Amino acid sequence: MSPRPLVLILCTGNSCRSQMAEGFLRAFQGDKYEVASAGTDPKPEVHPLAVLVMAEAGVDLTSQGPRSIDEFLGRVPVRHLIIVCDRASATCPRIWPGAATRTNLPFDDPADAHGTETEQLEVFRRVRDEIAGAMKVWSPPARKTFDRH
Repeated sequence: MSPRPLVLILCTGNSCRSQMAEGFLRAFQGDKYEVASAGTDPKPEVHPLAVLVMAEAGVDLTSQGPRSIDEFLGRVPVRHLIIVCDRASATCPRIWPGAATRTNLPFDDPADAHGTETEQLEVFRRVRDEIAGAMKVWSPPARKTFDRH
């Protein structure tokens, strides 16, 4: 087991936002934290446009895959939760055994983008950049729960 505290990033499908956040937090702060992501209702694969826009930013998601919160809840000691979508926040257990902090940082779901591939990529890139900014400066909040709203 790693001596670094585990940060678990939660989303509904664990195919876009949480995967991006996992990649960025690992890249920016992997020396301080073990990082993983999971979903309350995981999709079968990481969204291909998420993989593409993250590669543009120098972060490789090809080895990551969607996981269920069931792989972590009560099984793996999670120190910090970051929830990147409102739906997951509503369905995630309010109490997570052992978690010192729970941070809600909801982002738009790029998988909901419509239009041409170019228009969808614009949304994926915008959300990617928002997540990058948040993960670059993230640190555990001083109090138990923090909401960005």
